[in-house]
Amino acid sequence: MKIGVNVPNFGPGTDPGVLRDWALTVEGLGFDLLMLSDHVAITPDVAERYPAPFYEPFTTLSWLAGLTTRVGLGTTVLIAPYRHALLTARMAANLDALSGGRLVLGVGVGWARQEFAALGVPFEQRGRLTDGVLGDLREAWADTAAYGNGRIPVWVGGNSDAGIRRAVRFGDAWHPLRGTMPWLREAADRLKSAAYEQNLPVPALAPRIALRPTASPVSGPQRLAGEGTIDQIMDDLGQLRLLGAETVVLDPYDGDPHETSHPQPARQALATVAAHFYAPEQP
Repeated sequence: MKIGVNVPNFGPGTDPGVLRDWALTVEGLGFDLLMLSDHVAITPDVAERYPAPFYEPFTTLSWLAGLTTRVGLGTTVLIAPYRHALLTARMAANLDALSGGRLVLGVGVGWARQEFAALGVPFEQRGRLTDGVLGDLREAWADTAAYGNGRIPVWVGGNSDAGIRRAVRFGDAWHPLRGTMPWLREAADRLKSAAYEQNLPVPALAPRIALRPTASPVSGPQRLAGEGTIDQIMDDLGQLRLLGAETVVLDPYDGDPHETSHPQPARQALATVAAHFYAPEQP
């Protein structure tokens, strides 16, 4: 099982130097994947959670590709309706080629009504528009003379039944965000059922979970996967491996934009996970 990290590409503490340090930290600790989120217009509903400056993911990942050598690069998640499908296909194919085949394209439908309005995209049609983009991406990339021979993995986000069905239809993996372990176990069964109903292969499971370490154990039904002591976090990763997860993305951002000015605790948490996850087995 691979482990990725969702790196904050926004907020008052984020600048090119901080992003560079994040990339070198993630790669240096041995993690497999570095992922960024996506917004285009930082409208009030976006700014409340992900304030400016916001570094656009394709631009930023292209830059980080030149600063790293091994770590995968991805989006968690690119909002599909915000860009024409052929523009996304071109940018993704170019980034994948320039990075040596390291791109993972995570895609979602979006949630920020004001941002949709600012971009002139109908919010109520975002699901249909996302399906269209995903279909067009596959069709475009089939033209290898124009887009290259790389096979870009597509992870489809969305925790709803519609998101699961979309992942089965279009995705190499389903990419749910921040669930509890009981919910993830139940959702993995729903993923298999949706694939059976559509007579399609079951996509891989690639969840993004919290990374919220605590000194004392966290209990209760609302405990998120990745929340608690290091033993609890490692147990969650072990359970996800047993569920068949091929990749798990750790999300150290806890929702307070001021965290971006103090990344040291998040990086220390990642270092602790890396030390446990990648520790050599005892003879």
